[in-house]
Order: sequence, then C-alpha cells, then structure tokens
Amino acid sequence: MSLKRVVSLFLFACTLQTAGAQEKYQWKEGTSGGYTYKYISNDPMKARFYTLKNGLTVILSVNKKDPRIQTLIGTRAGSDNDPKDHTGLAHYLEHLLFKGTQQYGSLDWVKEKPLIGKISDLYDKYNKTVDPAARKAVYHEIDSVSGIAAKYAIANEYDKMMTGMGAQGTNAHTWVEETIYEEDIPSNAIDKYLTVQAERFRDPVFRLFHTELEAVYEEKNRGLDNDGRKVYETMLAALFPTHNYGQQSTIGTIEHLKNPNLKAIRQFYNEYYVPNNMAVVMAGDFDPDYVIKLIDQKFAYMKAKPVKEYKPAPEAPIKSPVVKEVLGPDAESVDIAFRMPGALDTKSNLVLGVMGAILQNGKAGLLDLNINKQQKVLNASAGVMSLKDYSIFSLSGKAKQGQTLEDVKALLLGQLEILKKGEFDETLVKAIVNNAKLSELQGLENNNNRATSLMDAFIKSRAQDWAHDVAYVDDMGTVTKKQIVDYANKYLNDNYVIIYKRKGEDKNIQKVEKPAITPVEVNREAQSAFLKQVAAMPATPVKPQWLDYEKDIQKTTVGNTDMMYVQNKDNGLFHLYYRFDMGSWNNKKLPLAAQYLQFLRTDKYTSEQISKEFYNIACNFNISASTDNTTISISGLQDNFDKAVALFEHVIANCKPDEAALAALKGRLQKARADSKLNKGAIMKGVVNYAMYGAKNPFNNQLSQAELDAITAAELTDMLHELPTYKHTIIYWGPQPLETAAADVKKLHTLPASFKAAPAAVKFVKDNQAQNQVLFADYDMVQTEVNWLRNADVYDPAKTGIVTLFNSYFGGGMGSVVFQTIRESKALAYSTYAFLASPDRKSERYSAIAYVGSQADKMNDAITGMNELLNDIPRSDKLLETAKESMKQDIETERITNDGIIFSYLAAQKLGLNTDIRKQVYESIDKMNFDEVKKFHDEYLAHKPYTYCIVASEKKVGEELKKYGAVKKLSLEEIFGY
Repeated sequence: MSLKRVVSLFLFACTLQTAGAQEKYQWKEGTSGGYTYKYISNDPMKARFYTLKNGLTVILSVNKKDPRIQTLIGTRAGSDNDPKDHTGLAHYLEHLLFKGTQQYGSLDWVKEKPLIGKISDLYDKYNKTVDPAARKAVYHEIDSVSGIAAKYAIANEYDKMMTGMGAQGTNAHTWVEETIYEEDIPSNAIDKYLTVQAERFRDPVFRLFHTELEAVYEEKNRGLDNDGRKVYETMLAALFPTHNYGQQSTIGTIEHLKNPNLKAIRQFYNEYYVPNNMAVVMAGDFDPDYVIKLIDQKFAYMKAKPVKEYKPAPEAPIKSPVVKEVLGPDAESVDIAFRMPGALDTKSNLVLGVMGAILQNGKAGLLDLNINKQQKVLNASAGVMSLKDYSIFSLSGKAKQGQTLEDVKALLLGQLEILKKGEFDETLVKAIVNNAKLSELQGLENNNNRATSLMDAFIKSRAQDWAHDVAYVDDMGTVTKKQIVDYANKYLNDNYVIIYKRKGEDKNIQKVEKPAITPVEVNREAQSAFLKQVAAMPATPVKPQWLDYEKDIQKTTVGNTDMMYVQNKDNGLFHLYYRFDMGSWNNKKLPLAAQYLQFLRTDKYTSEQISKEFYNIACNFNISASTDNTTISISGLQDNFDKAVALFEHVIANCKPDEAALAALKGRLQKARADSKLNKGAIMKGVVNYAMYGAKNPFNNQLSQAELDAITAAELTDMLHELPTYKHTIIYWGPQPLETAAADVKKLHTLPASFKAAPAAVKFVKDNQAQNQVLFADYDMVQTEVNWLRNADVYDPAKTGIVTLFNSYFGGGMGSVVFQTIRESKALAYSTYAFLASPDRKSERYSAIAYVGSQADKMNDAITGMNELLNDIPRSDKLLETAKESMKQDIETERITNDGIIFSYLAAQKLGLNTDIRKQVYESIDKMNFDEVKKFHDEYLAHKPYTYCIVASEKKVGEELKKYGAVKKLSLEEIFGY
C-alpha cells in the first residue's frame, strides 16, 4: 500500500476565483430523490456534494462510459495526526482495516474476543518493557496467544468479498493529511459494496496483528533500500523543522515500529474515523438518487464527534540555503525545494501552477527548451506538491558525464533567475491554458481521475474550494506576466533546501529486526455468515460485450497502405498512428534515432521552435521503438489535425544532422547507462532476462560502446528520413468520418511508390531450465529480492482460461494462496506473487515467474515457503469459486473502447487470433474445477527446476546461495550488455 501520492502540476485543485469565473462557476443547490445536494454550475464532472445528517460527506460524479465505478472512502487524518510517541500509527490502522470486524473475518467471535483483548494487553506490556530479555519473553507470549487467536480468524475475508463481487484495485494509502481506501467495482455491485464498507468501519477488529506488523516492518525496510524515498524524507525534514510534514514519517520511526500499541491505534480510530471527518466518493456508472439513499441507510449508524484538527505553529522563514546530503547505491541527483503557501491559499496556488508550467510543461517551458532540449544535464524537471498547510515547489536534476551536481544546481537556479527577470514569452500562458484544457478533456474519461480530484478537494478544504477547482483552467488565463515575475521574486530566493544524493554507503541505516513469528492459521475454506449474506445479495447481471473486429474496425486504403479506423463520438480529440512492423530487434539504432529527432532543426524551424509550435496548438507527437514495432503517434484537438500532421511530416522529412546534438546525446546516454547499473530494479530486470533467454537476451541487446561511438548524425537522420518508406499501417481514432479522415491523411502523409523491406530481426529463444541454478547480482541493500523463473510450453489459445484462473487463485492478488501463505500466515514478505506469464506472440513460450522480497535474514525461510507452494498447491474450493466469480465480473464489465479496439485486434493478430479471446474464456469459466487447476499446476510448476534470480548484499546472503543450485555471479557488463 503506497505511503504517498504526489499531486501533479495540473491536478492540484485551488485557484483564484475571478469575476468571470464567479458568473460561470457558482455554487447551486438541487434536490432529487428526496435529498438536497450542492453542485457547481458548468462543472464538467457534474459532481453532487451531499452532507448527511450525521455529517458524512458524499460526492458523486456520474460517467456512463463503462459499467464500473471508482470508489474512495477517505478520512482527513494521516501521519500529521499521529501521536508524537507513536508515529506510523495512522498507517498501521490502514493495514488493520482490511482484517475484518465481529461479523466477518472471524469463525467464532465469542471465542476470539478475549484472545484479541489479551493480545492488546500484551502489546501494552511489551511497549512499556525495556529489558531485552523481558521483551523477548513478552513477545514470545504475544506470538503464542496470536497463534491461538488465529485459529478463529479468517484471513483476507475482506479481499475475498471484494474479489467475489468483481472489485479491482483493492488498496489503500496513508499520507500526511489523509487515509484513503480504494476499490473499483462493477456497477451492479453497489449494494454489496456499501454493505461491506458500512460494516468495515462499524467496529473493526485488529486481528492477525503481529503478522501484519511484520509486513509493515518489511515495508519500512524496502523504504530504507529506496534512495528516492530517503531524499524525499530528508527534504521534508529540512523544509519543515516544526510541522509534522517533516517531523513525522508516515511509516513511522524504527523505535516506534518496534513498540506498537493497539490501544493507541484504537483511540486514533475512535477520534478520526467519524462521519463528519470522512467522505465517500464515487465516480462512474450509477443512479445518484439510488446511491445516496443507500449510503444514507448503510452509514446512518455513524455518530458525529468533535474532531481535533492539527493546528501547527507557523514555520519560521528559511533565510539561507539548507544543504543536506543523502548517501546510497543508486544514481546521483540534486533536488532543490522551496516552501510555498498551502493549497488553501487559492490565489497563491493559481500563480504557482502557472509559474510551474512556465518553467516546465514537457514541451515549451524554460527547463524544456533551455536545459533538456539543449542537453545541458542528463535530465531536469520541476513540480509542485500541493498540501493543505504548505505547498512545495521543487527542481530536480541529474548530472551528465563530466558534470558535477553543483553544476546542475547552478543551471537549475539559473532558470529561476531568467523567470524572475521575466525573460519568457507571455503568450506561453495561453498555450498553457490550451494544453490544460486538453488534459482536462482527456482526464474526464477516467473514473479514477474524477474520484481522486474530488477526494483531494475534500481532504484539503472539505470541498469548499471546488468552485476554484472547476474554474482553475479558465483562471490560469487571467494570470499576467507581472504576477508571475512578482511571485517568483517574492518566493524563490535563497530560501531553499538542497539535497545532494551522492553515491556511497549509508552507515546510518538501521533495519527493523525480525521477531520470532510462528506461522498462523489462515482458514482458507472458512466463510463467515456475513460473507455468505453479501454473496447472496441479488445483482442485476451485466452482459459482456465482445469485440467484433470485422464490424468494430473500419478499414480502407490510403495510397498503397492500409488504414484502420474507429470513430470518436465523445469529444474533439484525435489520435493518429503510423505503425511499422520493425523495431530494435530489426535495428538496434532505431530507438536512438527516435530519441535524436527531438533535438533536430529543419530548414524552417529550430528544435525549440518545433516544440513551441506543437505546444501552441495543444498537440503532441512521439516516436517509440519497441522490440518488434515502431510507432509514430500524433494526437491533440481535431481542429488542429492538419497543422499537427503537416508539421510532423515536415519535421521527419527535413530534419538536419547535428553532430553537436548527437555528441551530447551520446554523452547523456552513456551516463544514463551507467546510472542504470546502479538501480536494483534495472539489475533485477536484467537478471530475469538472463534467466529467461540466456547470455544474449532482449534486455542486453544494446549498442556496444564501439557501436555507439561509430554512429554519425547523418546516419541517424537518414534513418529518420527513410522511416516512412518502410511498410506501415495507418491508425486513426477521431471525430472525422472515415472518408474525410482518409482523405486528410492522404493529403498530408507522403507515401513511397513502393515500400522497403524491413531488415531481418534478431531472434531470441527462451532457454530450457534443465536443473536448478542461481543467478546472483550483488547490491548494497537491506532486503533480498528473489525471482523464480522457468520457461514452459509454446502459447496455446485454448489454455487462456485456465491460465487466467490459475493466476488469480494461486498467486495473483491479496486473496491468493501465495499472498495468504507467505505474507498473512508466515509474515515472510511485504510483497509476493506467482503466476504463469503469457507471451504476446503465438510462437513464444509461457514463463512461470514467482517473487518474494524479504529481509536478508528471512531469505531461506521465504524461499522454502515459496518452494512448498510451487511444489504443492493447497486446495480451497471456496477460494476457487471466488476466483471464478471475479473472472466473470471482470469480463462482464470490461469495455474496450476508442483506439483500444484497434490495438486489441493487433495484439490478437500477433497471437494468431481473429476473434475476441475473452468470449472463449468467459464460456469456459463454469466448466473449470480444482482438479484442472491442480493438473495445470503440476504440469507447469511442481517439482521442476528453476533459475533463482537473486539481488542482494553478498555480505548478507553469500554463503546461503549454493543451497539452491549452482551459483553464477553475474557482472553488470553481463547483465546490461555494455
């Protein structure tokens, strides 16, 4: 569960309400279905804001595009509200609200209750005990009583109920000012969902605590291995020496994690989980009159209480730069952060948003044009994190070869000086507004965007500033150059915090030691009466919708190539693609050429002018080269289709070689490649590829240093000029009729008389795992990460149903056998999974993949636990039925729309299919049983040799590895290919 959510530049929702906006966007009152609600006139989300009698806020936004609903239940309490002596408490509580109540999650509450009470008392005693031996004895008693209590618990029953009703994305997160519980449900599951949620918050039981506590320990240790998180926490601590933003870590200190207190957690729940401090937000396909009535009925039991708001003392001004340093194994970087007025200062935040976009907008900002486009650093960025009491404006950068972090700092601060002098084009503000409108239009299609924006408004201002939020894009256009310059000069001076992330050993890291935990019962087959009641609730069936590729996709020809077409009937946006059946496997230089284009001029425009031209018309282009496809995409407003396509065609046909730009690109690429060797995620990806394909594999299919050095600017520009002369398919999604769209493309897109044949592609063949082997990469880290890899048979479409069911049942989610056993029962890992990965080409093979990330001293136990499951799949008929029902719901409510229809067809073609495979899968669900799942497991996973891919500190695990097979320690050169 994530601990933070960084609010993007265009989504933080507070603005200055001008006179014009006041007329267009006003609070109004409406009544429907017997309930009164408030709304903002001309709100594109058409959000309704209800306040129930007990103070519960309900915010509803209807979007009928898909038969699904994004739901969020949030409380205005996070780590800011943690007691000083129990940091991390809000986050603990978030985890515990998945454990059930008296009604579900328990086999026998009467017998379980006194044991839960005894465990709470023991933790209270443990919390007050200082002597190490005495603490160990108390913990042994906690472990013993917890084992007895677990016999009456039903692990993951919440997840089983949500999975059974077809929910997706079951999750939650805690941050400084909020705790949010997230579900994406089918539109026919509203009654079930609200029944479960009302019970969930009625009187939660903090069962299975000591194993969940261990999961939080693992989460803490993962954070200690994350240099980015260390930079983030260091930045907050320096910016906020008084405020809890900087003084209380969301996950908590190690000392407080070691001394949890269930009574303090209960007190926190009682204080902050009250209706007048909470909101239910729903966005999607539903009848708002029905939903508000049901929410009122289900949550009427909640009683309002006074809530103590966190009221911090104001921070003293920062009068000179505060310099901090973070050490770790990952790549070096520099971050500069300024403390700004908070989200409730809507006037400030409006100017801050526009100012941030002047500095960086991805195309035509000062950082975009002066730093990134000119390749003066490896990369640079700017952003705003909007919080209630204060916001944070930050600049970040990484050094290229031969450059120091101090050099990067000077370049970043230099752009602020340009901003403060007003040396930017005021017309950029209009372009910023047009692009924000485009983003807003695109965001409306997504229920999660809607729900997140509405919940963010509740957390920050109890949604009282929603009128500002709705008017935000319009109000951006009222901000003047003088306001921006004055604002920058007021707030951006020597009052910053700078964090240098340098490579080196962090000797201050303390891991959370593992306690002795005896595995507990999970009672997979058990079901509470409450679960059965929820499962029996009637739900109107949702009829699945299959794609008929012949009808849903229209086809025509443009010159001598094919064009596929789907009409956009919703808005004025278009997407145009030129799709080539060749990629980096055909030519390793193709991705470099695609990247090079952004730095090139033509006979008419400089590269900076090209970026400005596209940004001014709110359109984008991109060239991406994957392994076997290269795609040119052009998108934006249909009104500017001709301008955008004509401009791109001019750029690719007339781009000029630039040796200086290529030299800079090569230098940056070399630095990026060196930085990748410092990233444990990239290292693990390379090790897994090595296991899957052998020494020569897709991951290390890279240009060697000699190949990179030999490339010339003319070679790359010739490649770009010639790209449209290779066979490609045209794809259009937009509002124009087929004939008009085809005619427009034909007019603008130059096609050759005949196409060139693509270069032959290199072939990568998956290895056979004949015996157990360990591939090891040494990395300075607290945790140990282990992947299991085994290649299986060639793709068979007839097995799609059983593969999907097996993955869901065995290791694909929080209710799966793997998660229940490894995390819930044995507390061996925070993250774990196992599944059979399906290939994307018909001639390719399946691959069995499993994963555990654990503390180094738990590695052997974690590997043993996973191996037991890989060899012997536990039987749970109830869990299997839940997995089958989830499959049905997922397929019934999935709607493939827009250009997704065409890309679904192209994916099907690669697999040798001409029809929507989901229909075949759906029809097979009821016929499948556990015997088939077990047979599949035994055939593909059980008692087979695996390659263990392990990334860890050799000092901590080196002697243990040979237990699992012949050990091959991979060098970074072997992993990365350079």
